[in-house]
Amino acid sequence: MTTLHERAADPLDPEDVPTNPSTAPHLMAVAESRLSRRGVLAGGFLAAAGFLTAGLIDPPAAAARPAGPGGGPGGGGGPHGGRLGFQPIPPSTADEVVVPRGYTARPFIPWGTPILGSFPAFVPGTPGEPGGNPGGNTAAQQAEQVGMHHDGMTYFPLHNGPRGSENGLLVLNHEYTDEFYLHTGTYVPNYVPVTAEGVRKSQNAHGVAVVEVQRARNGQWEVLRSRRNRRITANTPMSFSGPAAGHRLVRTAVDPQGRTPLGTVNNCANGETPWATYLTCEENFNGYFRVDGALDGENAGLATRYGVGGDRNGWAVHDARFRVTPQDPNEPNRFGWVVEIDPFDPTSTPVKRTALGRLKHEDATVHVSRGGRVVVYMGDDQAGEHVYKFVSARNWQSMRAQGRSPLDEGTLYVARFNEDGSGDWIPLVHGQGPLTAANGYADQGDVMVKTRLAATAVGATPMDRPEWTSVDPRTGTVFVTLTNNTSRTAPNGPNPRIANRWGHIVRWDEQGGDHTATRFRWDLFLLAGPGGGVDGSTIDAEDAFGSPDGLWIDPDSRAWIQTDGSQPGGVNNQMLAADATAPWAAQPEVRRFLTGVTGCEVTGIAVTPDRRTMFVNLQHPGENGGSTWPQQDGIDTPRSATVVVTKDDGGVIGS
Repeated sequence: MTTLHERAADPLDPEDVPTNPSTAPHLMAVAESRLSRRGVLAGGFLAAAGFLTAGLIDPPAAAARPAGPGGGPGGGGGPHGGRLGFQPIPPSTADEVVVPRGYTARPFIPWGTPILGSFPAFVPGTPGEPGGNPGGNTAAQQAEQVGMHHDGMTYFPLHNGPRGSENGLLVLNHEYTDEFYLHTGTYVPNYVPVTAEGVRKSQNAHGVAVVEVQRARNGQWEVLRSRRNRRITANTPMSFSGPAAGHRLVRTAVDPQGRTPLGTVNNCANGETPWATYLTCEENFNGYFRVDGALDGENAGLATRYGVGGDRNGWAVHDARFRVTPQDPNEPNRFGWVVEIDPFDPTSTPVKRTALGRLKHEDATVHVSRGGRVVVYMGDDQAGEHVYKFVSARNWQSMRAQGRSPLDEGTLYVARFNEDGSGDWIPLVHGQGPLTAANGYADQGDVMVKTRLAATAVGATPMDRPEWTSVDPRTGTVFVTLTNNTSRTAPNGPNPRIANRWGHIVRWDEQGGDHTATRFRWDLFLLAGPGGGVDGSTIDAEDAFGSPDGLWIDPDSRAWIQTDGSQPGGVNNQMLAADATAPWAAQPEVRRFLTGVTGCEVTGIAVTPDRRTMFVNLQHPGENGGSTWPQQDGIDTPRSATVVVTKDDGGVIGS
């Protein structure tokens, strides 16, 4: 996910600049080649009725399964039947959250909410105060408060049965910081902290928060002063596990054994395991470093492919860990991982699971396959990067019974999308194909640290910024959002968009319904945009949206789609719901459910077990100014916050 102030300063999104030199056919070029020769392209754009002709792809039985009455178990039906049981709302430019009639949305746990320690109240920064900001919270206080820029999250119930939907742990990521709001309380472009105290405050606003919450007697949610509450920041001690633990490429002068990385940053989306742990994903870690001196050989190649450099937060001046030198070049290699956290034990050490590869992890969707093996689907959010899945070596329960992590032993695969609608999962295993010592991969640790390079070497398909993944629990179909790629100069798939400004969603079914399989068949679920066929979009005009990012398929096969970026008509970012079981080659029904505030991204989604409370995050409100949301306690400084959405009749959200 890329910040709006980055977009404002530079019309070319930094994540739209590819660092992948691959010449493999891009997914959209594959789609164009495959479809155009069948006469699907017409008059320079697709007919609004759809872009795949019937019979072009034979969908597996699971994907073609008809909907149950009312849209599935507990789902209820909408006014026109089907899965979307709410009246859609119009787009918005207002500095307020809007949800459909019959729903209520309330802000909750904004940045700065006290959760542990001395429980310091939030105090906004003072305009004109440099770095340390005596008028705002200190760095130590920020480490006891909810962090900045909420992103992916999970709700972990603390009880079985109905009580579990009333009391639980809300675990959420804090992706990055707007330094101007963090330190000055107001919009000051290009502000960076100028003192060590300011740098530490910035670092403490990153990471993850674990917050015990409960529904009060008045029906509203509240934060508890719980021993389980915790902050994990850019300075929290962690450990490595898996193939790259102790590897030469993760050793530093401070940690010569390469076993004890410090902290986590740019925590984007998330996942949760069947053994009730939280997975936080390190995305755009590369921009936190300053490169001093000329790197060469292997180090230069890694820095180039991962885009290391820029020191966008100004940390390098006061924290040597973020200065990369030819003598000590490996600190960036200690980021870009999936980090596992036990939310129930505040004394536990987070673990960076290196078997899942090193990339700009957008999320990590965990699915239990046949035989009990866990499969983790992941996207790498940059133009021209790839989609991955990890398959554990054995049944997860038996592995844990033996004291082994299912996330440490298994195979990481990368996707290749073929022209005929089929696909292959290519293993990233040392010694197989080009991944040999002769080509710079001395062992499996090399392959994991150099995941991007290895994926390109085996011929994976470059994609248009893979974001969130999700698996439909009813059908097993897998979805991935591809947010956009404005750097594209060639036609963008089954219509002649020169640049993929609006993004799209791809889905696939694993062969035989087995998520450990190495073959699949893929389909284009929808192309976002103004709708009605304009710019090739395959949605209705009243449901227009762009830059799909966050994604979750609920148990009734509703696909909840969240946006981050340019929207048709310049409206606010939003969250929509779509029928995930729309037949292949058909246009899915889409309805707008929530609109965010000025300048925000809509991201992160979690629900209680009864699905009668939904938590949605609004990140970086007023990133270019113009917002005072959520205006709690008389404070006008815009603050990222969670939105609690409930249905007024107490029903299932979306039904």
